[in-house]
Amino acid sequence: MSKMAAQEVMLPPQLAGKLKGSFAYNTIKDKLPVILTRVINNLDQHKNEFFKEHGEKGIEAEKKVIDSLSKLLDELQTDKPLIALNDNLPDTTLWNQCLEHHRNLSDGPPSWFQSPWLYTECYMYRRIHEALTQNPPISEYDVFKKEKDHGFFESEQAIIVLSTYIQELLKNIEDLDEKFLKEEFLKLPQVSLWGNKCDLSLSAGADSSQKSDPLQSVEELKSFILVDHMEKLWSVLTNKKNLNAQSTRLDIVLDNAGFELTADLVLADFLLSSQLATEIHFHGKSIPWYVSDTTKHDMNWTIKQMQSANHKWMSRCGVCWEGYMKKGAWVYHDHLFWTLPHEYSRMAQVAPDLYTELQKSNLIIFKGDLNYRKLTGDRKWEFTVPFHQALNNFHPAPLCSLRTLKCDIQVGLKPGQGEQLTKTEPEWMIIGKYGIVQFDAAS
Repeated sequence: MSKMAAQEVMLPPQLAGKLKGSFAYNTIKDKLPVILTRVINNLDQHKNEFFKEHGEKGIEAEKKVIDSLSKLLDELQTDKPLIALNDNLPDTTLWNQCLEHHRNLSDGPPSWFQSPWLYTECYMYRRIHEALTQNPPISEYDVFKKEKDHGFFESEQAIIVLSTYIQELLKNIEDLDEKFLKEEFLKLPQVSLWGNKCDLSLSAGADSSQKSDPLQSVEELKSFILVDHMEKLWSVLTNKKNLNAQSTRLDIVLDNAGFELTADLVLADFLLSSQLATEIHFHGKSIPWYVSDTTKHDMNWTIKQMQSANHKWMSRCGVCWEGYMKKGAWVYHDHLFWTLPHEYSRMAQVAPDLYTELQKSNLIIFKGDLNYRKLTGDRKWEFTVPFHQALNNFHPAPLCSLRTLKCDIQVGLKPGQGEQLTKTEPEWMIIGKYGIVQFDAAS
């Protein structure tokens, strides 16, 4: 048996909803139906707007989407077999090949609770998208926009604190010595990390905005970081700078819009302004996804909201950020691979163009829980398995996961660390209280 094949055989199974009482089971049983019901209610509440904008055609389309989603809700709640997509979008064939693959793996047709959780959860969001795209003139409507916008506005005080901090810091950024620069650098990935608490798919769409002072929270929350490789990030970026490299490229694979996105943009602003990076590439979703995930529209909307805010430093941030976009110092990408159900070890095979693009990076930061699940294959690894091993040959460039724990997967812990946490706090893996800054050197 080849070394590769041997490694594949040793992979632990993917999480699935088969096991009653597991986090995957509870998510499929309880959270996903709540999210779908909220989507249906949201469409119903927008009936008048659809009529104003599109007349009877808008109302007719809205009814058809609601019918499709009500059928989807019933399929989910009664554990029906998953069915093929028929919307002829660029990723439809890939999705249907995936369904065929799962069909071949199982005795019967794959269903909601019997199939891998990562696959079925992604499948639900893709079916929501299918229902909309098949019903113009409302096919472009983002059913999650209202919650995302609300998350931003409710976090405004925290955003003001961050904007003021970064703008004051940037005034003298060129005069900062390396020691002080490092102190500031070590703060901002933590703000970006804890911004990941604001996740609407975890709260099933309920308010999860950031209301406390995010900078003050950094010190208070430090003891909840279970794996802290911040020094390694600093080394990667300063080594490039000290070598006088012509360019240092940082990639951020985004997670949630709202406060978390703003925290990511503040981190990106700092890295660019301090010349720790010379170009920053953001990777978001091409369709509305997991309730609060960032799309290109969310990115543009956030920058516009910052620009037009009635606060000078918020506004100043927005103006700077639009400038970076126009200059090409910041670049937004939304490859369709990010909304496929594949673990990232399949990227080189399924999306070689994206893998090649990421290989150009000096450091890739993956934000949030879904990215961690895809990095580690959504498998039930032992706590002490090295992160490098769990990545299963996905090593396009040095990479780091910034994630608050919201599902029962965690690798790279010290011996006994996971067991001790389980003893003192049985739900430590799923409540978003703990975080990691976990690095892999890629060599």
